[in-house]
Parts: sequence; C-alpha cells; structure tokens
Amino acid sequence: MKQKRKLKRKIKYTILSLCLIFLIAFVLAFGLKTCAKTKEEKEEKEVVKKETKKEVKQEIRIEPPKISEEERKKNFLENIDERLSFFKEEYLDRYVAYKEKHPTYKTETVIVDVNMNFDYPFYENTKQADRLNSSDILVNKYHYLPNDYVPKNLTAIKEEYAVSGMKLVDYAKDAFEEMASAAKEEGYTIRAMSSYRSYDYQKNLYNRYVRQDGQQQADTYSARAGYSEHQTGLAVDIDNGKISYTDFENTKEFGWMQEHAHEYGFILRYPKSKVDVTGYQYESWHYRYVGKEIAKRIHETNMTYDEYYVRYVE
Repeated sequence: MKQKRKLKRKIKYTILSLCLIFLIAFVLAFGLKTCAKTKEEKEEKEVVKKETKKEVKQEIRIEPPKISEEERKKNFLENIDERLSFFKEEYLDRYVAYKEKHPTYKTETVIVDVNMNFDYPFYENTKQADRLNSSDILVNKYHYLPNDYVPKNLTAIKEEYAVSGMKLVDYAKDAFEEMASAAKEEGYTIRAMSSYRSYDYQKNLYNRYVRQDGQQQADTYSARAGYSEHQTGLAVDIDNGKISYTDFENTKEFGWMQEHAHEYGFILRYPKSKVDVTGYQYESWHYRYVGKEIAKRIHETNMTYDEYYVRYVE
C-alpha cells in the first residue's frame, strides 16, 4: 500500500512539474512573440514617419524659377551703372557667364575682370597689343608684341645713371634721367640695370628660367617672349648700384621711388598686393613709364596698369 501511495504521489508531482514547465514555456514564447511584434510595429511606424516627413518636405520644397538666357542678360544689363563707359556689349555673354561663377562680385568688378580677360587662363585668348610705339601701350599675359617689333627712337641711357648699353624710348629715357638726377641731388642712387630687351633676348632668358625651375614656376616671375614689357622700351629694372636689384625693397632708394616715381611718369608695375591681377610675383625693382598724368592717377587709386587700361584707355 505504501509503495502504491508513493508511486501515485510521484506521478502527481511529475504531471504538475510538466504542466508548470509547459506553462513557463508558453509564457516565454508568447512574450517573445509579442516583443518581436511590438518591435516590428515600431520599426514600421518609424519608416512611415520618415516617409511622411520626406513627402511633406518634397511637397513644401519650392523649386527656384528657371531663368532663360535672355532674362539673365536682361538682369545683368539692368544692373549696369550708366557711368561704366568701359562696358562692352560684345562681351555680354562673357559677363553673364563670369557673374554666374562669381555671384558675389559687383557688376563693375565683373566687367573689369572680363575686359582684362580673367575669364580665361593666362596666355589664352590673347591678342596683339594696340598702340604700338605709344607710352600707353599694354603688354601683359593677354597682349603680345610681334616677334620683330622694335620700338622707335631707342636711345642709350647715360652711364651716369645706368649699366652700360641700357636703352629706352627717347621720352622714357629723358624722364628716367631726370628722375635719377633728382634722386642723386637728394643723396639717392637710381641706376638702370635692365631696360629694353629684344624678342630673341627674352626668349633665351625665359627658356633658361624654364630649364632651371620648370615652366609653371618660371611663368610667375618671367614673361614669355613677345609678352615682356621690356620689349616696349618703356620698362626698366633698377638698383642702387650697391646691392642686388632683388633686394631693392630694402633700400632707402625704394622709399624715394614710392614717393616720387609717379612725378616723372613711372609706376611700380607689379605691386605686392596685385599678384592675382598682374600674374607676376611682386617686383620692387620693375618700373614702367606711362607718362605723368596716368602715373599720377594710378598712384592715387592704387590700380595696376592692367586695371587702368581697360577702364580708361582701351
């Protein structure tokens, strides 16, 4: 009897244990399923939310109105000050294109830049210089001189004020000697150490620099043949006869030139603050004769001759 009771109790406990295990397994399975479903629903809601936001954004986004080429031209023309006499109607397409690339630029800046050919890289879209044998000729990386161009009336500078053999066009030579003489009276030495250079001379010089430093670097400090101001007979490199011309900025003579050069018709051609305009490194020793009136205007306005030319000469 005892053994029967024990067996019944054992069977009963076993059944209860199995039931309890089944119940726990059921609860766990239901819980996991519910969690998974909740997570899935949450993810679906997030996706719907994102899609809804995206649709709302797309709905409220305002597309900028498309402007036709004619309207762009019209808008540009309406912003031109009537005093800008250097505006060129034949450049209108170039002005509009340049303005679109530089939307913050003022209209006047756009016109001046395009007139200087800044919508093209240096040495592209070049043309032969106008005003040959004139004191207001422009020669730069967009305006070249013929290979055989030799300015009229080249005259040797007195050796009192120059290295032997230096020449300038007669009126530039006279102005230079007058300036050097005035400087001498005040205790300063202004000496021409490089002046007129022929096309072939410049070609050999430039090629030497290319072999030395490579063309990209040479282009920052030397002109290609035909594009050098020295070929005009109006440009002169100066020193004080004591130290290298490349250190001219550190001489007392440089200070004198800064103050007085324009009084004799000369300008510092490649200023430190205008490298992006001239395309050349700063040269404290390179001066260009442009005449007293133009030199005075440039001295007062801090323009380069390139900027002055497209505004008032061309």
